[in-house]
Amino acid sequence: MAKVTAEITMSLDGFVAGPNRTLEDPLGAGGEELHEWAFRLKTFQEMHGGEGGATDSDDELMAAAVSAVGAIVMGRRMFSGGEGPWADDPNATGWWGDDPPFHKPVFVLTHHEREPLVLSDTTFTFVTDGIESAVEQARSAAGDKNVGVQGGAQAIQQALDAGLLDELQLHVAPLLLGDGVRLFNEDAGRTKRLEQVSVRESPAGVVHLSFRISAPDQAGASRA
Repeated sequence: MAKVTAEITMSLDGFVAGPNRTLEDPLGAGGEELHEWAFRLKTFQEMHGGEGGATDSDDELMAAAVSAVGAIVMGRRMFSGGEGPWADDPNATGWWGDDPPFHKPVFVLTHHEREPLVLSDTTFTFVTDGIESAVEQARSAAGDKNVGVQGGAQAIQQALDAGLLDELQLHVAPLLLGDGVRLFNEDAGRTKRLEQVSVRESPAGVVHLSFRISAPDQAGASRA
């Protein structure tokens, strides 16, 4: 049965981006270091139009995750880094140019209406009525594959609080950022029981943790 999954890399002290994020440095100070384990992989390079790359156990994990997902949900900041009306967004077509790496439908959470954006074989649909609607639309588009909630932190928090997530995969990098964007807000008021599915070590020093959301409880209000 198709699942709703979330996947993200975070630092050992719980941050998914560093401080002082800008359009020129969207992951903030030190944030790119979180993803060095992924940048080196063949699957990542192929998705972004590159060549070469490592074909180790990390690459096998990434390739399997990519192939399992049929549609993606992401937040506005992951898409463009902007906020407010789209006409005022200097990065309104996203970070990835004319050939985004997704190659499947993407549903973007936003407060501001917009017609779908088609870039190469990826269609971005902009959803203004919340995480539940975005996941429902993504389920329809994904067919028998999973829906992947791929960030940023707020989108994953919304899906978790709404009781929509079946699985959570964390890639924990051996890095202390000290400040920035936390994956889990301290004031979220949630109680969730996670069942550990697997723990895998990485040649790059990352630890891959997979959890099943086994007992949703006290789901917080969704924040769009």
